[in-house]
Amino acid sequence: MSLSDKDRIWTAGLVVIGDEILSGRTHDKNIAQIASWLQVQGIRLAEVRVVADSEDRIVDAVNALRTANDYLFTTGGIGPTHDDITVDAVAKALDVDVIIPVSYTHLTLPTSDLV
Repeated sequence: MSLSDKDRIWTAGLVVIGDEILSGRTHDKNIAQIASWLQVQGIRLAEVRVVADSEDRIVDAVNALRTANDYLFTTGGIGPTHDDITVDAVAKALDVDVIIPVSYTHLTLPTSDLV
């Protein structure tokens, strides 16, 4: 016997990424906000993992939570910076390439790196 979509409990996992969270320098304010928003959507936040800025840790957390839940969200850091590894680590976990549209490369890459 299977549940219909309207009776099913949809779940989400959340990976909070950042050394600054783990060190206590920055206090996470995203978990409660995301949990509240998901609840309104009828989605239960089932698990949260806080991981360091480490590609292996991010990949492991993303893979664990994406297989255990219907949705996966990531948050952390102070935004996209030159040393942010989140995009590359998530791409590695999903076994996909990172594609930067040529129209955006002038914003992120030195001219010498353009193809």
